[in-house]
Amino acid sequence: MKLKHLIESQQLTVDILSELFSVADDMRANPKKYSDSLKGKILAALFYEPSTRTRFSFESAILKLGGQVIGTENAKEFSSAVKGESLEDSIRIISAYADVIAMRHDEEGSAKRASEVSSVPIINAGDGKGQHPTQALLDAYTIKREFNRLNNLKIAMVGDLSSGRTVRSLCYLLAKFKEGIEIIFVSPEHLRMRGDIKEYLQKHDVPFRESSDLNSVLQQADIIYMTRIQKERMSLEDYEKAKGKFIINKENFNLIKPTARILHPLPHVEEIDLPIETEKQDKRVAYFRQAENGLYARMALLLHLLKD
Repeated sequence: MKLKHLIESQQLTVDILSELFSVADDMRANPKKYSDSLKGKILAALFYEPSTRTRFSFESAILKLGGQVIGTENAKEFSSAVKGESLEDSIRIISAYADVIAMRHDEEGSAKRASEVSSVPIINAGDGKGQHPTQALLDAYTIKREFNRLNNLKIAMVGDLSSGRTVRSLCYLLAKFKEGIEIIFVSPEHLRMRGDIKEYLQKHDVPFRESSDLNSVLQQADIIYMTRIQKERMSLEDYEKAKGKFIINKENFNLIKPTARILHPLPHVEEIDLPIETEKQDKRVAYFRQAENGLYARMALLLHLLKD
């Protein structure tokens, strides 16, 4: 089944994921084969919130496929939103100028609103505390490349799980590969995973538990998915209560199994404090490979959405 828009991770079926992973692998191995695949197509990168990896990887993806890009990195200040234009009106106009829109917005549910009025595919590049389905796509692609499977894994999700749209989106995908999957949520008390995700996991028979003992979890997990405390989405008081609570550093790094991998959607701040040499040389550190994988995953997605 072909996607029209990508708004939430639940849309990514096992078959679609398999197709996208296969195409991404082929794009990595045979870049010239795809260099004109989307010639003449235009991506609008519409970002109301700051972004480095997501925006650049989408822009690079369309260029590598022979297309072009228009956009703004701060639509909140440098678009007609400043004048009071509604999101719906902006999308109606922009969809007349481009063939696909990758949009990041600070309001949860904004991508769905955009898809209801757009004449071209909308890709949710993050909507507030809601979802970030292309991050989940590249996370799953990374896990597949690192472990050659997406089941029989114990996954620790660490940090700000209440605000973290990346961990929410990944939970939805992991539920599709539930055989042998176990999730451990490690977070400050006031930033626990929200109830809707827990209910979804229960409904799909994915076991999960909560822990406050990071060092114990590091010894058990196959994947440690670290996230930063999102200062911009909470009060200063809540941020100070959570800051520096769960950290991977030189002292506890070697508790991690040799076969395990550390993932992170990036940017990382105080929650990972490892020497650059360790990040460069130790295979357990996978988050820079993960970010690179995002380029190929998004190239495959653009081809899926735009190729006739």
